[in-house]
Amino acid sequence: MPNRGVQGWRGEWRGVWLGIAMMTIAAAPALGAEAPAQKRDEFFWLGEINKATAVINTEEGLLDRAAAPRIAAGLRQVLEAGARPGGKRPATVISFEPLLIEAGGVEATLLHAGRSSQDMHATYRAAILREETLAVAAALNRTTTAMLRLAETHRETVVPNYTNGVAAQPNSYGHYLLGHIAGLLRDGERLREAYARLDRSPMGTTVLNGTGWPLNRRRMADYLGFPALVDNAYDASQISSAEMPVELGGVITGIALHAGAFIEDVLVQYAQSRPWILLQEGGGNTYVSSAMPQKRNPGLLNDTRTQASALLGMAAGRVFQAHNIPPGMPDPKGVRENGAMMAAAVQVLRGWERILGALAISPDRALEELNGDWTASQELADALMRDHGLPFRVGHHFASAVVDFARERDIRPSDFPYAEARRIYAETVRHEMPGQDEALPLSEAGFRAALDPRAIVRGRATSGGPQPAEMTRMLDGATQAVTAQESWIAGRRGAINSALARLDADFAKLR
Repeated sequence: MPNRGVQGWRGEWRGVWLGIAMMTIAAAPALGAEAPAQKRDEFFWLGEINKATAVINTEEGLLDRAAAPRIAAGLRQVLEAGARPGGKRPATVISFEPLLIEAGGVEATLLHAGRSSQDMHATYRAAILREETLAVAAALNRTTTAMLRLAETHRETVVPNYTNGVAAQPNSYGHYLLGHIAGLLRDGERLREAYARLDRSPMGTTVLNGTGWPLNRRRMADYLGFPALVDNAYDASQISSAEMPVELGGVITGIALHAGAFIEDVLVQYAQSRPWILLQEGGGNTYVSSAMPQKRNPGLLNDTRTQASALLGMAAGRVFQAHNIPPGMPDPKGVRENGAMMAAAVQVLRGWERILGALAISPDRALEELNGDWTASQELADALMRDHGLPFRVGHHFASAVVDFARERDIRPSDFPYAEARRIYAETVRHEMPGQDEALPLSEAGFRAALDPRAIVRGRATSGGPQPAEMTRMLDGATQAVTAQESWIAGRRGAINSALARLDADFAKLR
């Protein structure tokens, strides 16, 4: 094996990573219909930075007013050429500047007063990443909205819930979905919190400690749509620009984990002969096995889970590329790699949204499963303690003995002999509380009601439970949260677009 050296291995690994990243970007849909028509890539933002520099430095006396129109004309020429099909759209300052010199002459480099590729690259990375963050937030909101619609539809659909992989209690499917929605809403909170730290302008900090030129960083931030500055000049391009992809990778990790957990919960049903929840067949949701004609494989579930797993790897990659390097190294900052992660997150969320629209839920089959097992048995212990003052552990032992007796004889809850319940209760009390009344305080009707899954769900009294009043409250709260996030996304996009429109209008005056 040839000795490539450290740099050789780094280059080879980077090539592999970029290949994976570009395949992901190619496979992923565009980052949302709301994205701007003009491609806001590195070239675009280098153009905006140069336009803002020309306007600000001319007005503040750092650029000769007589030279400004000629420099602006050269910049326009470069940008117009880059907008044509096949036009050059360089992604670095050192490859952008030769085009500017060719179009506007060497005096165009007067724009470079107090600037560096360090702060310019840090600025376009932040600008690109914040728009990708908004695209993820929009996809997250669409998925959450789809889940909310399903929760409203199935607010009274009673289904089994599972813990430790075993049927545990009856629940409303709408309540179950609201639990997942709570997690998605936290993902939205984390995106907004990360966005606030990302949405700060590094521009004007040069490399490490600023510059002797009195640059107006505040005006530059305003023109580029940043509401705040990265305060410390060293932090701007050396620390925060490497940190933000890692933070967003953490948020994306949470989204991928939530998606995987939901999908696996549905996939478990495919091992049953009579599932109560499946994907609707057709439309690319499922496909027929090549060998076994009875099999309908859940392709959509498998594909989306696979994408979520790949996304976890990409998010973890942000950490591995950022660790054990000195400040200022470019390893975790790559626009393509970070963009691939964000695009993959959008892809996972869109797959999840599609799954939600394709679910086929059978309330009758779910209720049959509940009534065929003893997932309601805890209510026996609860009812005896709540209504008759029996210590919970005594009631729990009674209910457990009922379940043991029933399973040994394959007796369903609805068929359990009331006489046997009375006998088991007497034996339990005799053993646990000698000398106490051994008569079962539950009437036969009360015993049957305690084992009715629908009555249990309706009768929950805890805040946050599946009872109708709480379902209404939580559905309303989640709807308000989704609406607020939608407004936040629109507000952030509107602020960026308005800022860039102001910049275009002021740059047009340099003629």
